[in-house]
Amino acid sequence: MTNEPIIRVTNLEKNFGELKVLRGITEEIYKGEVIVIIGPSGSGKSTFLRCLNLLEIPTSGEIYFDGHNITDKSISRRKMEKAVDGYRSEMGMVFQHFNLFPHKSVLENITMAPVLLKRMTKEEATQKAMELLNRVGLAEKANAYPPQLSGGQKQRIAIVRSLAMQPKVMLFDEPTSALDPEMVGEVLAVIKDLAKDGMTMAVVTHEMRFAQEAGSRIFFMDEGVILEKGTPEEVFGNPKNPRLKDFLGKVLNT
Repeated sequence: MTNEPIIRVTNLEKNFGELKVLRGITEEIYKGEVIVIIGPSGSGKSTFLRCLNLLEIPTSGEIYFDGHNITDKSISRRKMEKAVDGYRSEMGMVFQHFNLFPHKSVLENITMAPVLLKRMTKEEATQKAMELLNRVGLAEKANAYPPQLSGGQKQRIAIVRSLAMQPKVMLFDEPTSALDPEMVGEVLAVIKDLAKDGMTMAVVTHEMRFAQEAGSRIFFMDEGVILEKGTPEEVFGNPKNPRLKDFLGKVLNT
């Protein structure tokens, strides 16, 4: 990790009409960190993640990504839209559902964005895709189509598709919640492998074992704020906030 945060959030708020979902979050994420965000359903975890790459536009507050204020309202809308596209290509996101194009092969799903955005030639994108498919153990599925794949395979392909853009940060929004239990492990193994390689990540998850094993820091969210944060040892081994203690008591069955 370095002393410069790759993401810095200041007084982040997000409202949906009268509903206040995020209530003034100020936080920093550093290069090489794996931030695991836990908390009850409806606490604002996914909204926080979606605000980081502006899939949700914050109601107020600022987000800095790699030194740039990506919420700067003084920039023209046209310039901002172009800039946001660039930021999103450097901040890959993997969702609960896989969002693969069913009529395109696995290889086409992976290579389409790098080629269309002129990041790589078709040959370079294909080579990169095959390297990544090898890494996640799915090289033999390059010419298959998403309907032919299991849920776990689809999610690994979705991760590869984001990695093909060579992002600086990866965001995961409950990447295993739509999977059958036996498929969860294969997806979490890929994310752990990325963590070992130093990829900066923010992961919203209900998988507490994964949080304990892979997280650099844990953020516990409830009612739109981060109530407690710390290392896995601190958060799971010595929780201080009563709401966190109650949450862990229920999810860990202690």
